[in-house]
Amino acid sequence: MTMSSSLPGLSASELKRNIKACILCEADLPFPPRPTFSFSVTSKILIVGQAPGIKVQESGIPWNDASGDRLREWMGVTNKQFYSTKNFSIVPMGFCYPGKGKSGDLPPRPECAETWMEPIFEKLPKRQLTLLIGQYAQSWFLKSLKKATLTETVKNWKTYLPEYFVLPHPSPRNNIWLKKNPWFEKTLVPQLEKRVGEILF
Repeated sequence: MTMSSSLPGLSASELKRNIKACILCEADLPFPPRPTFSFSVTSKILIVGQAPGIKVQESGIPWNDASGDRLREWMGVTNKQFYSTKNFSIVPMGFCYPGKGKSGDLPPRPECAETWMEPIFEKLPKRQLTLLIGQYAQSWFLKSLKKATLTETVKNWKTYLPEYFVLPHPSPRNNIWLKKNPWFEKTLVPQLEKRVGEILF
C-alpha cells in the first residue's frame, strides 16, 4: 500500500499538518524534528534538494543560507519570488537536519521521501518543472536514467528536459566542482534561468 492510498482525500493543508507532526526518524536525529518544506497547489516549479543544513534547521526557512543565495542567482529570481508558493514548492528529500558526518552533513533520512513524496506530488497539479538538486534527488526521480556519477548526469541535462533540470548542489562546498566544470555556469545555468523566466513571468 502506498502512502497516498493510505491517506485518501487528504487536503493540502491536512497533508502539511501531518508532515509537520512527523516523528518517523526522531530517534535518529541530532535535534527534535523540525520538518522544513513549502508547497502549494498553485506552484509552478518544484525544487527538490537534499536536507536542511544547520542554519535552515535553526531558522525553519528552506534555502535560507549561502546555498539558497546561489540557487536563486542561478534561477534569476529574488527572495520574494523564491518564497512565493505561487511560484515554487520546496520539498527536500529529507525534511529535517540529519546531523554531521565525517565529510559534511549526513545523507537525508530515507523515511521522508518514502512516506511523503508521492502524496505531495499529487498536490502539485500546476507543476511545469522540477529541479533535481544533488545525487539523492536525482537517484529518487530518475532511477535507472541517472548516470553513474552526478557530473555525468548533469552533463546530460538535456536528456531530462522538459520535466527536469538536474543540478549539482549550490553549496559553497561545491566551489571546486564548479571550477572544474565551467561549462555548467556557461551553458546550463543560462538555460535554467531562461526556462524559469518563461514559466514564472
